[in-house]
Amino acid sequence: MNKNILWGNQPINQIEKCVKEEFVTIENDLFYKIENYTEIEPFFMTLTSNTNHWMFLSSTGGVTTGRVNSESSLFPYYTDDRITENITNTGPKTIILVTKDNNTYIWEPFTQFSNEIYNTSNNLYKNTLGNRVIFEEINNTLGVKFSYSWMNSRKFGIVRESVLTNLSDTKIEISLVDGVQNVLPAGVDSQIQNEFSCLLNGYKRTELDPTGVGLFTLSATLTDLAEPSESLKTNTIWQTGLEVKSYLLESSQLNKFRKGEELSSQTDVKGDRGAYFVESQFILNSKESKNWLIVLDVEKDLTELEKLKNIINYNDNILNSVKEDVALGSKELTSILNQNDGLQVSNKSMNSVHHQANILFNIMRGGYFSDSYNIDINDFADFIKITNINVYKSTESELLKLDHKLDYNQVKVFVDKMKDSDLQRIWVDYLPLTFSRRHGDPSRPWNKFSIETEKEDGSAKLDYQGNWRDIFQNWEALCYSYPKYLKHVIGKFFNASTMDGYNPYRVSRNGIDWECPEPGNPWANIGYWSDHQIIYLLKLLELYKSHKPKD
Repeated sequence: MNKNILWGNQPINQIEKCVKEEFVTIENDLFYKIENYTEIEPFFMTLTSNTNHWMFLSSTGGVTTGRVNSESSLFPYYTDDRITENITNTGPKTIILVTKDNNTYIWEPFTQFSNEIYNTSNNLYKNTLGNRVIFEEINNTLGVKFSYSWMNSRKFGIVRESVLTNLSDTKIEISLVDGVQNVLPAGVDSQIQNEFSCLLNGYKRTELDPTGVGLFTLSATLTDLAEPSESLKTNTIWQTGLEVKSYLLESSQLNKFRKGEELSSQTDVKGDRGAYFVESQFILNSKESKNWLIVLDVEKDLTELEKLKNIINYNDNILNSVKEDVALGSKELTSILNQNDGLQVSNKSMNSVHHQANILFNIMRGGYFSDSYNIDINDFADFIKITNINVYKSTESELLKLDHKLDYNQVKVFVDKMKDSDLQRIWVDYLPLTFSRRHGDPSRPWNKFSIETEKEDGSAKLDYQGNWRDIFQNWEALCYSYPKYLKHVIGKFFNASTMDGYNPYRVSRNGIDWECPEPGNPWANIGYWSDHQIIYLLKLLELYKSHKPKD
């Protein structure tokens, strides 16, 4: 028999909730929905994009995200257990005061307090493309629904869209504080985040630009040297869609808001964890919704910051501009999947979704051939230069005579014509891949990923990296779509192996990386998996023979 347990004078909600799953369509996008996901154990997710964004997030709402790698983070790059548990002090936070029938109710969505006091329904949605996640809480007691979603924009950064809907038949008054907390300044690597977090707090500075952009910087870079050490880049956060009553740049005033007290707007906070909160007030009529965006990005220099401020100042429809760029990213990601046979239709939606996810994860780890069998001669020349400078010098004049882009067979003819055995070896080692990064979550010590998809000028960059075992698994699958490159994968395999059966730890475009033994570190050993070498090579050779039986 359940006891009548009270929270103050309020009985704790003991309504049994059933977990369900289904596919639903939202804004013409197919999502996998878990109804009442809070009734199951927390689980970890990733969010991908068409470019260099990365995100790890928990079903609790805990999150870490950024661009390129963990050295450019917006929230601390902790292990998954800490990300899951730190939701109370890191990442998104929303507090809502709902006034109806002359009473004001405090509601903090996605908290244990909310679920125990109110009759709530919590739903989680992730789109099948893998680049959008929606957290939704329906407060059946108050007749209000709040949701927020994480998305990506190449131009603007990481996007959090929030929607508040009045489900009731009467008008309600809303006062809310919404934003993110424990935001990192620019220039903080993962070692400092994990080992010197308290020391780091003393160097943090959070400022509010007159445009409403929050600037997260270091007052100076962390160093023990007696010399000037300026930090010249900033992480940025800004919002659009809410009329602002006040801005908060740290979390200490949240309790004042919970008590209905007036908040003091902040413009400059030093020596404390950074945050970006917006206080706003508005009225929602019956069935009416209010939506807004919070946009986050990393490592902005002064020029990039000025461009952002100009966009915010002079674009009267900035909210739609951001969402249009998000939609463009989804279109580009779909195109990437399409290039790699990632889209299929069957009579079982789950089978098609699994296939799409498998292809997406495969090309995220091993990369994909960015322009099918078309090869950028400048990129090929760069690879020759990195691999063997003498070969580059001897072929540079002939390379300059070639068209900017040739197809695979034309490049092969050129290489054969040069009659240079070293050039032949480099050609067989060449793989024009992009989108690749090492795999795993923040708890895996070998997950030192870096998503190198763009050069400093914004143009496309060809690059790949992966742990030896994983990258050859992924390349085997990739070569079903691009069999001409099988010979190159086999060449890379042999060049990254030793006669006595040892293989390197990591493989990248620029070469191979052997693990250095570290006494006491169980994850640092030289050479392993010699049995893998036999089966991997056999699978590659069998696939090559099926494509080229006469070779």
